[in-house]
Amino acid sequence: MESRQAGLAWHAPNLAAAGTLALTSPDFDDGGAIPGVHAVERAGGANLSPALAWTAPPDGTAQLLLVVEDPDAPTPRPFVHCVALLAPAMTGLEQGALGDGAASADVRLLRSGIGSGYFGPAPPKSHGPHRYVFQLFALAAPLTTGPRAALEKARPRDVLAAASGVLARGRLDGLYART
Repeated sequence: MESRQAGLAWHAPNLAAAGTLALTSPDFDDGGAIPGVHAVERAGGANLSPALAWTAPPDGTAQLLLVVEDPDAPTPRPFVHCVALLAPAMTGLEQGALGDGAASADVRLLRSGIGSGYFGPAPPKSHGPHRYVFQLFALAAPLTTGPRAALEKARPRDVLAAASGVLARGRLDGLYART
């Protein structure tokens, strides 16, 4: 299985940053197995987004951008499982906070590879373990690509390309395999 690690948002020049955010989850360790409850239903899960926590973003953060990608998907680019804009004062999300329809004043769910909101691990059967990369970016300016509705409908790669002025970033990798 060829990894598309270089295609992750993490490696995009416009999303580079000198500062770091410590991104963690009480549901799995960095590099550890993601519990089945976080996988999609057809993979035996409940499609429940994991709880996440991070250190306070630096002063001047206008918005947080959360991206979840699978670089091991059998697709030309890493498959995007979630894109969300978060209020800059947030330092965590509860389980399920990224589910479709769970948007709030602090959590704005954007389009991903399938619909909007969190789409959990769903690797093909017997494809081996896939990496799910949770990436958090502290943006100095709010992300806009026109009217509010246009941003919700924008393709994930267009949203990522529009982001700039990253003050800090954090990453958490989890593994999920389907037998």
